[in-house]
Amino acid sequence: MKKALYFLLTKSIGFYINALSFIFPDKATQLAYAFFSEPRDGKLAKDNLPEILRETEKETYQHQGGFFQTYTWKGNENTILLVHGWESNASRWENLLRYLKKSGSTIIAIDAPAHGLSSGKEFNIPQYATFIDIIVQKFNPKHLIGHSLGGKTCLYYQSTYQNNSIEKMVILGSPSDFQIILNNYINLLSLNSKISKGLENHYLNHFNLQLEHFSGKSFASKIKTKGLIAHDIEDTIVLFEEGKKIASAWQDAIFIETKGLGHSLHGEELYQKVYQFLFE
Repeated sequence: MKKALYFLLTKSIGFYINALSFIFPDKATQLAYAFFSEPRDGKLAKDNLPEILRETEKETYQHQGGFFQTYTWKGNENTILLVHGWESNASRWENLLRYLKKSGSTIIAIDAPAHGLSSGKEFNIPQYATFIDIIVQKFNPKHLIGHSLGGKTCLYYQSTYQNNSIEKMVILGSPSDFQIILNNYINLLSLNSKISKGLENHYLNHFNLQLEHFSGKSFASKIKTKGLIAHDIEDTIVLFEEGKKIASAWQDAIFIETKGLGHSLHGEELYQKVYQFLFE
């Protein structure tokens, strides 16, 4: 029943956007982009934070008329920056934190645009990367860890900013081809070619991005930093082949294949390998 209702809802939204495109094409494209870029989950309430985040030092950074939130577990001078993915927040790192804390490092987790306690309704990778850069410039982390779209944001960040303070990166369950994500959305809503072209033009005009070049594989080919990539063969959210694409282009990266962890990639054996990669 739920699947049937979801199907009807998505197709109804798509029908409305398609109809609107013949009268107000720009407005229809803006609406399609808004549905695509606005997360439905992942927000947090300041007075009801998950326990793992209550024990942190919290800092809010003002940026371009909005703000973003960070959480810090204080340690030594070595700093690790954690970057979560779509419809998630900084609390997703709870399981990995137990391993990272063994190193004595200072650990900083960030809430993405429109996620956690950060402001906004729109998520996009270039904006998320500016959040990362503000923290990197201030704290000079040696290690950068990203999951899913957070992992892709890390790849975009390092390929674009080329920050020498980052010595090692860990990318977990990250997609490579943005065009696949966009096409899945277009197919889900059955959007017409006018909207499809309008969305591509939106990325080109607003972010100066050609979608065929906006891929994790392309970003990885420009990265000199040492990397560890992990992807589960049973991941149904981001297919295993996406991780292999990234690994094929990253010169100095290790690829780990897991089974049974799904997209979340929570597993003791994997986290031990992440720890070894970073600190041994």
